[in-house]
Amino acid sequence: MWRRVGAGESRAGLGRNTAGLGSLYPELDCVRARVAPAALTAAEDRAARLAIGADRALIAAGAIDEESYARALAEHIGSRFEPFDDVPRDRCTLSDERLIEAAAAGLVPLGDGEQPTLVVAPRHAAARRLMQLADRAPELSQRFHFTTTERLNGFVLGHAGAALSERATGLLEAVSPALSAAPPWRPGQLRLVLPMTLAGLALFLWAPATTLLALEAVLALFFLAWLVLRLSGAAVRPESRPPISAGADDELPIYTVIAALYREARSVDKLLRAIDRLDYPPEKLDIILAIEADDLETRGAIDARTSKRPLSVIVVPPGGPRTKPKALNVALAFARGAYTVVYDAEDQPEPDQLRRALAAFATAGDRLACVQARLSIDNTDDSLLTRLFTAEYAAQFDVFLGGLAALDLPLPLGGSSNHFATAVLREVGGWDAWNVTEDADLGMRLARFGYRSGVIASTTYEEAPARLGPWLRQRTRWFKGWMQTWLVHMRAPVRLWRDLGAAGFWTFQLVVGGNVLSALVHPLFAANLAYACVTNSGLNLDVLLVLYGLNLVSGYVSSAVLGWIGLSRRRLTRTAWILLLTPLHWLLLSWAAWRALYQLLIAPYRWEKTEHGLARHSRRMRRLTQSLLALERELAAAHAAGAVPKINGAPAVAAGAPVQNS
Repeated sequence: MWRRVGAGESRAGLGRNTAGLGSLYPELDCVRARVAPAALTAAEDRAARLAIGADRALIAAGAIDEESYARALAEHIGSRFEPFDDVPRDRCTLSDERLIEAAAAGLVPLGDGEQPTLVVAPRHAAARRLMQLADRAPELSQRFHFTTTERLNGFVLGHAGAALSERATGLLEAVSPALSAAPPWRPGQLRLVLPMTLAGLALFLWAPATTLLALEAVLALFFLAWLVLRLSGAAVRPESRPPISAGADDELPIYTVIAALYREARSVDKLLRAIDRLDYPPEKLDIILAIEADDLETRGAIDARTSKRPLSVIVVPPGGPRTKPKALNVALAFARGAYTVVYDAEDQPEPDQLRRALAAFATAGDRLACVQARLSIDNTDDSLLTRLFTAEYAAQFDVFLGGLAALDLPLPLGGSSNHFATAVLREVGGWDAWNVTEDADLGMRLARFGYRSGVIASTTYEEAPARLGPWLRQRTRWFKGWMQTWLVHMRAPVRLWRDLGAAGFWTFQLVVGGNVLSALVHPLFAANLAYACVTNSGLNLDVLLVLYGLNLVSGYVSSAVLGWIGLSRRRLTRTAWILLLTPLHWLLLSWAAWRALYQLLIAPYRWEKTEHGLARHSRRMRRLTQSLLALERELAAAHAAGAVPKINGAPAVAAGAPVQNS
């Protein structure tokens, strides 16, 4: 789906000097006296291989920072550096909306008498082209001033912050107001809920016993349908991990990586090191961290990070709900990539993930708008809750979602590692800033707009809450968001049917509605069955045993089966004993669901933050340690035998020899 740059275009536009300048890479001429020759040569090699400006390679390598380069470039061509320290708003004639869009493009016009200037934060090959322009027409040098992305973004946030906050809060409402959970409570929701409630009360007053039995039967059938849909994922063979096509790096598009962080100082460095490990040219990564203005601790951790890869820190303007989706919408306004991925603070994606996502987009056609990486819990051994979380995620991401994607059904996205076609993400209104489970809502909305979502065979490792309090708050937020999502999309059921089709409509009911309803009715089923058995309620006992007993047993067994399959695919069957606690897990889920229903009535937009950076164990690190120990033993045995084993065709380092860290 990304545009492939032809060899002729690459060489003519980026690989050789077409302006008659003395240097093949004129964008480096301004820093040749202050940067080591080896670094310059490496930058030129990277520029030729990636079809980018050599200045981008130099900055990404850490040989010079962006501001030092921009100042040197301005001085070299006789222009000036614009720090934006005291630039008043009226010097830029653009509206706030246009100013936000200009910042995403990396340039802002400033009025300066009769000669307006264009302030540029150079990207890709902009520095080279501007130097070529200045060489051909020196008089134009004064018309271009230079700055950094950080300073340009600061100017925009300082003067258009209110507009940006309003845009991020109402992005979905501007596209499709009926699909936003924004207040106030809409009459359309009452048109659905109120008649159903009144009809149910009337039937109960007329024939209470019959009404209860009919309601119980309907709930039981709905519950069984939900279980059948979940089990259908187990019938789909897991996607293999085919080798990624070795495409040229100069064909790779800019890829935006967004992380919305709040009180995540403990996780910042780990996240950025994980991004460093991504197998993707750093020069083509557009990394955006969105943080809250009062989160000084997280900002300090970003400033003190060990990774020096260039990134943009966007301070989320005040106003509107203080939610993750609002922060993501703010970051989306600055995104430059053709594709965008969202990571959480604790995420550890596999290095090949971006390339696998691109391979899926390139081969699936224009209907594919999003691919979901598989999420897996890393701190499995921290507690019983994290073990239950591990089994649940294995069932959801390694079994169930793959089945839905293979059947081309609407996909409830996970909260992170979603890879989007950026243009489509903007087309559908981004994330709903008012929905506290924005991922599930967005997956359904993509389907309503005619797009599909897929699952890729790449894993992101996450941290699960190990204690009951944080676990309960997180699950409450998830259930509350699913309730919001169901109510929003069911404002117009007929339109929902037309948008999704019959299969998609019922998938939505079962996946979103069924997920909530099963958690709400589970304790009622269990309590009613126990009461009937204790009191020996006569004729109804046989019926209740079928309705409730069958549902409870089948529910427990199906969850255990899915969990077992998922854990087997993860090679974690040693943890499968935790599935014996499925009934207890379901009771905890029901607790969270009823708590969510209460919150939906009194505080629908409250965002209960999940703390990260608290894990005590890591499956990834344990496997890495085991692999290193096995390699060390192999090398030691080979050394003792007088032989040097080969790894990937190359001689391995002999035991005892110094090894460089990678």
